Amino acid sequence: MRVAIGLINGMIAAATPILLAALGGTLTFYAGIFNIAMEGMMLGGAFFGVLGSYYFGSWVMGIISAIVGALIMALIFILFAITLKVDEFVTGIGLNLFALGTTTYLLRQIFSVKGAFAGPGIVPVPSVSIPLIRDIPVLGQILSGHNLIVYLTALITLAVAFAVFKTRFGLRLRAAGYNATSLQMSGVSTARVRVWSVLLCGVLCGLAGAYLSLGYVTLFSENMSAGRGWISLAAVILVNGHPIGIALISLLFGFADGLGLFMQQSLPSQFTSMVPYIATLIALFVYSIRKKKERVAA
Repeated sequence: MRVAIGLINGMIAAATPILLAALGGTLTFYAGIFNIAMEGMMLGGAFFGVLGSYYFGSWVMGIISAIVGALIMALIFILFAITLKVDEFVTGIGLNLFALGTTTYLLRQIFSVKGAFAGPGIVPVPSVSIPLIRDIPVLGQILSGHNLIVYLTALITLAVAFAVFKTRFGLRLRAAGYNATSLQMSGVSTARVRVWSVLLCGVLCGLAGAYLSLGYVTLFSENMSAGRGWISLAAVILVNGHPIGIALISLLFGFADGLGLFMQQSLPSQFTSMVPYIATLIALFVYSIRKKKERVAA
């Protein structure tokens, strides 16, 4: 039972940054933007989260700094992909490489370390113990005691689902992706809607980065996003951007990540670290087969 509870808690913890970034990717997906820059936004958020937490001595400032760092990356993406109309794929690849190089350089220049920075000055985001629920056997160990950002993520998932399908902004967002010409002719700027989608994606990726460096662990290491932005993109593609579906897929990937950590007791870590990425490839393969059958049927 203890092992099962540990796996479930590990699944939730590992799924949180993937889900947050994927929810941001949902907004750009519906706006008609192929956004592969979530990796860079998340990495920028993780670094600036540690920077803000360390220098201000506050996890709140850490989260704000993480969002600001991710928004800087988002603004660069907007400049090139939306304003200058550079290819989105090329822009995303460039931004991811830029984020990796910049955070590595700043880590070495500001903290004078290579590889990773950890110290008592970094204030982590606190965990939340829910009264009454924490006292329930088994269930209390699963639902209570998680990092604050985990609970925020659950609320954000519902908020994004509501915003996309039940609000005027969501209608315009989907119109920007499905029929940009009609949206433009109705008097609404397609470019403006897409800019807002990227900015909101930056906010959510920044929150994901803050969770990585101030919640999941309390440190920053070079390339600590470790492909989670790509997994988030895969989650968006697999369910065509539906927020609730993304939550379920993220939990699946989180379970694969947690299973990989559990397997380190008996297998080399180099092999177990491959598990979530193997799961991603399998999921994308199944998705491609399904889409091929749908095209044949049509």
